[in-house]
Amino acid sequence: MEVKIGVQHAPREIVLESNERPEDVESAVGKALQSSDGLLSLTDERGRRVLIPADKIAYVELGAQSERRVGFGAM
Repeated sequence: MEVKIGVQHAPREIVLESNERPEDVESAVGKALQSSDGLLSLTDERGRRVLIPADKIAYVELGAQSERRVGFGAM
């Protein structure tokens, strides 16, 4: 699933591919916004962790699950 995170005062959004379910990502964002430390932690499909201060999050966009295409072909 593609996750796009807009950060305040940043010209580009953060885009990552996650293996987590949309409900889990939504829950993590909600907990980060309500927690005392206010840190959103997500892991992408390659195991890299992305940490974002919750007070700097402008928006979070959750994309649909995308299947990997293999080979060449007409789209």
